[in-house]
Amino acid sequence: MKNLGLFLAFVGLSLALWWSCQPKPSRAERVQTQFRQDIAGLDSAVTTLLQAVLQKRPADELQQRFQLARLAYKRVEWLTEYYFPETAKNLNGPALDEFEEADNLVIPPEGFQVIEAYVFPVLDTAHYAELEQHVRVLKANLTRLSFMDGSNQLTDAHIFDAARLEIFRIIALGITGFDSPAALHSLPEAQSALAALRERLEPYTQALEVDHPEQARQIHTLFISSEQQLTGSFDAFDRLDFLTNFLNPLSSALYQAQLSLGIKPFEESRTLRSTAQTFQDTAGFNAEHFVSVAAHRSTPEKIALGRKLFYDPILSGNRQRSCASCHQPDKGFSDGQTRSASLSGGLLTRNTPTLLNAALQARLFHDSRVVYLEDQATDVIGNHEEMHGSLDKALLELQQDPNYRKAFAKAYPEGMTTHAIRNALAAYERTLISLNSRFDQYVRGNQQALNASEKRGFNLFAGKAKCATCHFLPLTNGTVPPFYEKAESEVLGVPAQAGWKNLSLDSDVGKYNLTGTDLHRHAFKTPTVRNVALTAPYMHNGVYKTLEEVVEFYDRGGGQGLGLTVPNQTLSADPLNLSTQEKADLIHFMKALTDESFLSSRK
Repeated sequence: MKNLGLFLAFVGLSLALWWSCQPKPSRAERVQTQFRQDIAGLDSAVTTLLQAVLQKRPADELQQRFQLARLAYKRVEWLTEYYFPETAKNLNGPALDEFEEADNLVIPPEGFQVIEAYVFPVLDTAHYAELEQHVRVLKANLTRLSFMDGSNQLTDAHIFDAARLEIFRIIALGITGFDSPAALHSLPEAQSALAALRERLEPYTQALEVDHPEQARQIHTLFISSEQQLTGSFDAFDRLDFLTNFLNPLSSALYQAQLSLGIKPFEESRTLRSTAQTFQDTAGFNAEHFVSVAAHRSTPEKIALGRKLFYDPILSGNRQRSCASCHQPDKGFSDGQTRSASLSGGLLTRNTPTLLNAALQARLFHDSRVVYLEDQATDVIGNHEEMHGSLDKALLELQQDPNYRKAFAKAYPEGMTTHAIRNALAAYERTLISLNSRFDQYVRGNQQALNASEKRGFNLFAGKAKCATCHFLPLTNGTVPPFYEKAESEVLGVPAQAGWKNLSLDSDVGKYNLTGTDLHRHAFKTPTVRNVALTAPYMHNGVYKTLEEVVEFYDRGGGQGLGLTVPNQTLSADPLNLSTQEKADLIHFMKALTDESFLSSRK
């Protein structure tokens, strides 16, 4: 027995020595292992939900099982959205049909948000078979997620990037109710997402404690305090305080921790830069992202030339209209008209949109018909009703001007071309980035920038009034955060007349002219709300002269709420039930989105 004990001790010591010599999993590998455990937990929660559906359990139990499943999804959302965006869309995308342009197909939605509509606010017992099918599809997509993750490999830099993007996602999509429109379970879900980040980033915060213990404590404190804030009712939640005092400091702290650990942020062209510490970073957004090739990127010489061309009527057919004729700086680069006068003597079909922050949009024009600003310029200059110009003819005339010859030579050593005209105009328009409103200044630390009504207005904008579920923060347009690669269009049911009775639907079918699918009949790109106080009148047809009318339209549920027949309306027809004070607060906030510093510099 003594020899056996010595032998076992020797074996134990040998195994311990062998184990100590084995390579330890890296921090990224530890995160990946935990992520796979979270996927397994989500699969278990969805299995339980499916069992409850098959057994036709009571409504309250089904709702609870659904909420538990989506809380589990929120634990995997940060890396699923980052590495597998298509699968993430299938798991938790909007409950709306999607049009696939490449194949001219309408793709029906699937995932949690579709299931939510069957379960909330009351259980739809008449469609159990459909509910069951959707839950089975959800489970199949989870199997696909597990399979794809098996060949995926995480890196430290991408883990930090994904974590910050998840914080941005919580701000823009989570606490606004975007992906929980019926259940309004947004606050607990945001809490689950933050808890997952805190736990999964522990390998890094533990390493940070060695040389930067204060940073590690700050991150831990910010996580815990942020999670603790996410209580109470959806409507009463103070989103402005949460954004300013909790999530923005947390995303900044994570960025600084990454640098302290020697993990260099990677360089990648995208709308929201990988180095953005918060949504409100002054240089967080990249106006050059939507440039087709590197050679077309802006230079000071191109910008100067583009500005000169923008204000010169030489590009129009009658030499009397410039780009600035309809995009006037003092009107937020719009023109203040319901619809601009056409060159044939009538009116154009649509209201002039602002050019401010147009460079940060994935699509241009009300009907989203072009991608690049260069093509937008070509479209307008060549349009018989707008400028009725010719780039070829304008080029010949510009070549006769010594000042223009000199300016083109500086900007384009290859010579004067029609492409150079288009690109120079686009380069100037890419300088029209307006992100320094009083709202931005408040979030960056100036506590005097907003008054009490404007603060309440933001909380309504991002909460009860549901504005931010289409006008995504912080750009307040329809470019979807946090990657800002896709531009949304909406069917609102805009009437042809102002007022609230005896209305008819505006005849403009919008994006339908481009795609020919009924999904897009009367669909228009979601515009920015920034500088909206300067860009009246509103809507694609300029039907509303005041913000008060616009708010009333939404409060009544859009076209359907006004009694119009709009079968494909994407805006909820349910009234918002805003009080008189809430409407006033909402308008006060929207007026606080005017960037006075930018506009004054353009005079």
